Amino acid sequence: MFLYRVKQFLWYLNGKITEKDLKYIESKLNNNEIILFRKLAINEQKHCINVAMDLEKICCSKKINSYELIKVALLHDIGKIDVRLSIIDKSILVILDYLSKGRIRKFNSINKINVYYNHGEKGANILKKYGYNERFLYLIRNHHNSNIKEDEELNLIKYCDNKN
Repeated sequence: MFLYRVKQFLWYLNGKITEKDLKYIESKLNNNEIILFRKLAINEQKHCINVAMDLEKICCSKKINSYELIKVALLHDIGKIDVRLSIIDKSILVILDYLSKGRIRKFNSINKINVYYNHGEKGANILKKYGYNERFLYLIRNHHNSNIKEDEELNLIKYCDNKN
């Protein structure tokens, strides 16, 4: 777990959007979605692209229709557009969450703690205004919900999110 978090920290520091990434985004999102996506911090954009690419590979190998799931993967962290978490913020929150076994959640009146724990719900609320269907919003809302086990698409998104 520790080495994985160190690797994530380094990815976060070196997150850059390449020409290949731009072409990928343009092939998967419409113009309004691209505008919304670009409101994310660069490192969050890169994370979402990596999640989507991994998800697409898995979907191809399992012969799952991935069109909507890739959009979910690209937009799953959109709830972070209003409050940015720096690499230091995110690192501290991950450590505090681990040490407190999630008890810091009760301090969600602090914006950064709130977005850390509730960006799925915030993202679903943002995307609801754009007319996404309930299933799409459900996947965004629950991409960190560990209580839901029996949903293959959600599990794929969670797996790829955790991997990246």
